[in-house]
Amino acid sequence: MSSVLDGPSLAAPELIGDQRPRILSVPESYSSYGQQAIALAEHAGLHLDPWQQFVLDQGLGLKEDEKRWSAFEVGLIVSRQNGKGAIFEARELAGLFIFKEQMIIHTAHEFKTAQEAFRRILALIENTDDLRRRVARVRTSHGDEGVELLSGQRLRFLARSGGSGRGFSGDCVIMDEAMILGDAAMGALLPTMAARPNPQLWYAGSAGIGPLSSQLAHVRRRGLEGSDRSLAFFEWSIDPHVAECSTGCTDHDDPADPRSWAKANPGFGIRITQDYVAREMPAMGANVFARERLGVGDYPSDSADTWSVIGEDVWRALADGDSQPSDPVAFAIDVTPERSHASICVAGLNGSAVHVEVVDNRPGTDWVVERARDLHERWSPRCWVVDAGSPAGSLLTDLERALGVEVVKPKAREIAQATGQFYDAVTSGDVVHLDQAPLATALAGARKRDLGEAWAWARRGVGVDISPLVGVTLARWGLTAEVEEPEEEVEPWVAFG
Repeated sequence: MSSVLDGPSLAAPELIGDQRPRILSVPESYSSYGQQAIALAEHAGLHLDPWQQFVLDQGLGLKEDEKRWSAFEVGLIVSRQNGKGAIFEARELAGLFIFKEQMIIHTAHEFKTAQEAFRRILALIENTDDLRRRVARVRTSHGDEGVELLSGQRLRFLARSGGSGRGFSGDCVIMDEAMILGDAAMGALLPTMAARPNPQLWYAGSAGIGPLSSQLAHVRRRGLEGSDRSLAFFEWSIDPHVAECSTGCTDHDDPADPRSWAKANPGFGIRITQDYVAREMPAMGANVFARERLGVGDYPSDSADTWSVIGEDVWRALADGDSQPSDPVAFAIDVTPERSHASICVAGLNGSAVHVEVVDNRPGTDWVVERARDLHERWSPRCWVVDAGSPAGSLLTDLERALGVEVVKPKAREIAQATGQFYDAVTSGDVVHLDQAPLATALAGARKRDLGEAWAWARRGVGVDISPLVGVTLARWGLTAEVEEPEEEVEPWVAFG
């Protein structure tokens, strides 16, 4: 098989990403199904880079009996856009058509990521005649995507939640976006493998982002120690200690040196260009660039506690997928400190409880005002709430102009009151929600920010998009906030009787 490095289109770049990881720990194998998986991928039109082939070959190693995987777990940490998705596609094709695995479960933190993975592998199967002929059914319903073969093998795609995967028995479970992976998802999916004769679990994601990366941190720690002989671990990164120094960095681990970029990105010079990375560095800032492009993650220790403010069990117990708010409702808008994401949230009564919901959560802020205008026309809420001193405060002028009303702007003590009221309502069971991933993610990473004798949600240093949580907190407060009523117009003849 020809290497992707042989193509003439790759002759121009001076640097090609390292095709072997900086951190590697794999169990002893006596043979491997890797080459069969690589060949099948090639047959389906999926041409793998040398590093992708290496991960597959090592991850699909077999014990001496050649009937069981050497690695029960396979962990991969590599920055985005390097091509880790192709490894999953090759693994899933092999599981369906070579290994005869009865159930493969592909999960991602967000539904849209799982859906995109489904579309990619479906295209590979449908464009390969002999594979397509073996398909009995393709499920395309929202949230029920999957492929079923005539021989009974199935591949399912799920967004992770506390209940995703329950009821399925997986021979292979794939955890994409593993930098956001907690105990609840593991508790739902890991037991599905217990009754399978030769199960395998794959994790893959970019570098850790703090408390939400607790499971990835646990896998990484074992990979660094090299003590777990049932784990195959691969990490492309630079040395974080060298990356953090201000002077005296070695050339090869200098965050500004293209050789470091190649060390941490196996797709460098193949699908990621040097010019693009050079533009990323000033745009991201040093810390984000180190995490997102150089693989320098923030990993909690095994004792670090997620869901440290509101317990996960407490929050999940309040979920109701059929809940809806009743009029009048209140909306709130919040934006992350780096302005990477924004959220529009709503609150309204549902019986004696308050329904809170993330109406929209997207990257950037350019969509917010127009979306708010649409919601305002549809719902006629009692108020909109924005913390004027927060990053969302920059939207106030355009927002008030678009809505035609004055937005409620809570003071610092009112924000503390809103946070305390939200916390009390959750702990007393007076909140109901839809168990939305953005809000659960924010709560899992939430931390307190002291405000004298009170506290509010910390915005910085939490490693997650906190805007959904701040948004629902302010929206709930907006249901009882004092709102200035518009002056009633008096017809001219009324004044004269």
